[in-house]
Amino acid sequence: MAAAREIKAREVVEPGDDDAVELAKRHLVQPWPYAGSVGAEARALIGEGEGIYITDASGKRLIDGPAGMWCINVGHRREELARVMYDQAMALSYNTPWYTMNAPSAELARRIADAAPGDLSHTFFTTGGSSAVETALRFMQFYNNVRGRPEKKLILSRGGAYHGSTYLSASLNGRPRDRHWMDGADELVIKLSSPDPFRRPKEMSIDAFTDFLVDQFRDTVARVGAGRIGAFVGEPVQASGGVVVPPDGYLKRIREICRENDILYVSDEVVTGFGRLGHVFASGEVFGLDPDMITFAKGVTSGYFPLGGVIISERLLEELRRSNHPDALFGHGLTYTSHPIGCAVALKNLDLLEEGVLQHAREIARYFQARLKTLEELPLVGEVRGAGLMACVECVADRESKDPLQLDKDVGKRIDAHCHELGLLVRPLINMCVMSPPLIISREQIDDMVAILREGISRTMDDLRKEGVWRG
Repeated sequence: MAAAREIKAREVVEPGDDDAVELAKRHLVQPWPYAGSVGAEARALIGEGEGIYITDASGKRLIDGPAGMWCINVGHRREELARVMYDQAMALSYNTPWYTMNAPSAELARRIADAAPGDLSHTFFTTGGSSAVETALRFMQFYNNVRGRPEKKLILSRGGAYHGSTYLSASLNGRPRDRHWMDGADELVIKLSSPDPFRRPKEMSIDAFTDFLVDQFRDTVARVGAGRIGAFVGEPVQASGGVVVPPDGYLKRIREICRENDILYVSDEVVTGFGRLGHVFASGEVFGLDPDMITFAKGVTSGYFPLGGVIISERLLEELRRSNHPDALFGHGLTYTSHPIGCAVALKNLDLLEEGVLQHAREIARYFQARLKTLEELPLVGEVRGAGLMACVECVADRESKDPLQLDKDVGKRIDAHCHELGLLVRPLINMCVMSPPLIISREQIDDMVAILREGISRTMDDLRKEGVWRG
């Protein structure tokens, strides 16, 4: 019986099989493709993972610098999580959330409420980060409709933001290249400046920059009218925007303006939640915030199963229950809402985090940031910034002007290619390299990672000099 359940390696397409590459080119549409290669490309095959490492199709072992996509927090090949997946699938693989429920989702909702700041007490589970943000925004719309404020629907977002790929969540994104060829609900979204201290005007102090951001927010509310603005959505640290860490106190001041004007504050912790900054949630523990909603995904299952969610303030739910429209229907749900396997995996993942991984992440974060900061010795590097176990190396052609290397927009990909040869996978973002390794990384592994990244940047500098696109 046990043998019948066992899946043999040769029963699946293995990395390195030429068939997999050809099948991808003929049948697989990759995410974020260019029109010239859509549906006709194959990307780097990854075959195995263990701890902080992955193995590519050639058998090369690589440090998983991005932790998949900010999500493999407890590391690859954790047998505890695999066993929970199997056990839960054998007990209950699925139930419809429309008129039934399961025990893992109820227990996970309680555990999340215990870890969340303020009065955040109820969770709506989704399939990932995009659907979590979409749910928060649809809840805001429903909330204001029930309260008789159908005009209070505008959403404040920021330059550099990334909030998802579904229609409404993607409309909040603040990176121009994300929207050049894509439509969005632009009539619902107001974009504010990115809170990026590195890109502030040269003569402006950090304190003055913070005041500028807060004044811009307050002036926008006054100009547009608080009665028309339903929510502000912000990442505590802008992740895909280049690990932008906001100035001290900025987020708390924005929160106060939101509270004063009855604007829902949605803290997007899809990346920062579940350990990336050393805590289950960073909003309260790191930034002193008590949002009206927190969205999460990625690290909640360490990427082992698609799951996300939005945690909602008890105050908002009480207001709805007290409304004059008890029959108003929040017509929103997903086939895989509160999926029993995902919730079971998340419970075990939360156990692993609370039994030592979070503590380790907090203890090693300072060493991680300090070692990466040494890369600022290289003339191509304009700034190394980060928080917890997430960091960005931003390359510039000229430190004085902070020119983001417009002559070579693929400098991040160049560095990644060299690092791949040397045993490290990084996440390239135009002129930036993002690092967010599994939270279980050791000091010795951090040293290896930084040494490879240093060599990869050095080789890229040599390439750019030889090609005459950078004098350094």
